[in-house]
Amino acid sequence: MLAKLLSATIKGLEGVLIEVEVDVAQRGFPTFTIVGLPSKAVDEAKERVRTAIVNTSFDMPDSRITVNLAPADIPKEGSSFDLPIAVGILSASGMVDNKNFKNTVFIGELSLEGEVRKATGVISAVIMARQKGATIIYVPMENAEEAALIEGVTVYPVSTLGDLVLHLNGVKELPYQPSGGFETLLKDAEYEFDFAEIHGQESAKRALEIAAAGGHNLHLKGPPGAGKTMLSKALPSIFPALEKNEAMEVLKIYSVAGLFGKDKYIQRPFRSPHHTISRAGLIGGGTYPGPGEISLSHRGVLFLDEFPEFPRSVLESLRQPLEDGVVHITRVHGTNSFPARFLLIAASNPCPCGYLGHPKKACKCSPHMVIRYRKRLSGPILDRIDLHVDVPPLNKEKYQEIAQGEESKVIRARVEKARSIQRTRFENTKIYTNAEMSPKHIKNACKIHKEALELLLTAVSRLSLSARSYYKVLKIAQTIADLEGNRQVIGAHVAEALQYRYADD
Repeated sequence: MLAKLLSATIKGLEGVLIEVEVDVAQRGFPTFTIVGLPSKAVDEAKERVRTAIVNTSFDMPDSRITVNLAPADIPKEGSSFDLPIAVGILSASGMVDNKNFKNTVFIGELSLEGEVRKATGVISAVIMARQKGATIIYVPMENAEEAALIEGVTVYPVSTLGDLVLHLNGVKELPYQPSGGFETLLKDAEYEFDFAEIHGQESAKRALEIAAAGGHNLHLKGPPGAGKTMLSKALPSIFPALEKNEAMEVLKIYSVAGLFGKDKYIQRPFRSPHHTISRAGLIGGGTYPGPGEISLSHRGVLFLDEFPEFPRSVLESLRQPLEDGVVHITRVHGTNSFPARFLLIAASNPCPCGYLGHPKKACKCSPHMVIRYRKRLSGPILDRIDLHVDVPPLNKEKYQEIAQGEESKVIRARVEKARSIQRTRFENTKIYTNAEMSPKHIKNACKIHKEALELLLTAVSRLSLSARSYYKVLKIAQTIADLEGNRQVIGAHVAEALQYRYADD
């Protein structure tokens, strides 16, 4: 007999609906074959499915079994085909009611005991299934919450293969997962640091506010203990909450990466990889390409501490993602694209020992060592960072004399107001922040006072600014204007933008 079911695979971040055809022949030698470009993990399903069926007290057909995963020209990756293959075998053998599974999707990995284990990329699979007309989704218990976020489908959490068979045969009904909305997930999180806890460093805090308001990349440079890491970790506390579309983008990435969880998508991501990370770990890659740290930081923050210590090849691979907000990874099995619209926070020391220019501690580095250290950061990479800020050491004897600064919630209110202005400015576009503007958007959306334009043109001439730098200064100036609620970019805004951009060059 022949049974047909639906499942899904993931290509990049998008789900692809797969038809699982299972034929249990009446004649022929006992074999178990899977065709349709299966990966090693899919091919190993034969042993998992066979053992799971037997350990669930069902009889494994002693005949020729052929499983076809269609379309056959799409590579199949992962272990989520275990469940539909097992149900297909039992259905074709008459142990499960051979009903019409046309609008039903099965997703899940099987243990040898018949338990249904967590799968990756479920959110993308359910979205695609809904678009193709599917109305019923069977997923592992651990994936039920994320699957139920998609409206328009009925989600059934499955714990074991035996429970699913009883449900399909009408013996014992499985409870469905109530639909959940993003509104319940997009709540304020608890942050590690509050801006009120950071003494001094007003220039750096101002730069962080601008960065959060406009999505601008930032480079913090200063000696050890100046507060660079603390400032960076406090940045999420002034970010506005994710909008629904942004949350969906982040959710799909974390689902594909197998990192779905309550603390992973209710707030903007903050990723801080170690400087020994490989290029594939940062950008993404693998035989079947998956998202790297820059994609896991999408719509959030990528914090690279000890910036010059990262391998040169790793840093240079950031050029295109920083500019385009997307990374394309090509491998033998095809090309996958992952979003990478993140805010980069880079922190570095002025020299290898970290104390060049320190008022109290002498630098132990030779001029050659300092030059070699700084050459680790190429001009093109630095040119793609919008704001450069010196973080000087703070006089510890005066800690108690420094008044408490603004709380994060006060700064966040200003940031949210600026983001609201940008939301109106970029309505009906795919742009969220000023940092994403193209020259065309700048020309159409930004109102620049004549005095401000003259100041900028003078700076271009005297400082030999590149075309990229020219537009980045304008974007920063526009963000400063938005923070002030000013509809026009004036000279003071351009002056401050220039100051931050070239403060430590």
